[in-house]
Amino acid sequence: MSAHRATETRLTADELGGWRGLLRVQSTLLRELDAELITAHALPLRSYEVLLMLEDAPGRRLRMTGLSRSVLLSPSGVTRLVDRLEREGFVDRERCPDDGRGFFAVLTDAGARRVQEARVTHLAGVRRLFLDRLSPADLRNLSVAWERVVPGASGSDDEWRRSAARAGTPDDCQGGFGDA
Repeated sequence: MSAHRATETRLTADELGGWRGLLRVQSTLLRELDAELITAHALPLRSYEVLLMLEDAPGRRLRMTGLSRSVLLSPSGVTRLVDRLEREGFVDRERCPDDGRGFFAVLTDAGARRVQEARVTHLAGVRRLFLDRLSPADLRNLSVAWERVVPGASGSDDEWRRSAARAGTPDDCQGGFGDA
């Protein structure tokens, strides 16, 4: 690990390479994976992520606030995306019975079929563009590094949502946080 000094005005070559590399790799991979899903399934990557999170959630539903944390979108961004997925018949909304301001996004059967169809394309892209280029040791090292930077980042989506809930933003209907 490099020594970090708050007063330094430039990054070292290694620091800059690590930081820029992270940003460039993420941007490139997301762009390429998105293009593959759109071409093969008319489904943007963000939409696939939402459908996948709902497929994996208990009862195939998540509170909108929890969904926004899971797919790393702002609450307004996830609302717009769920609006589109609802128009396409892939998601329904259910009002939270204990909190009239909150909603759940619920995966429909059509949404489940779409995510299943797209999964093969997506996983093939993830393997070809990322996983196959790294050794098992590289992948373990990345997971360790992500955990140092953001604890819970390399864990399951359920663990990620639970850590966010512990931070004060619950996924259930008891939390009093309105969402659209």
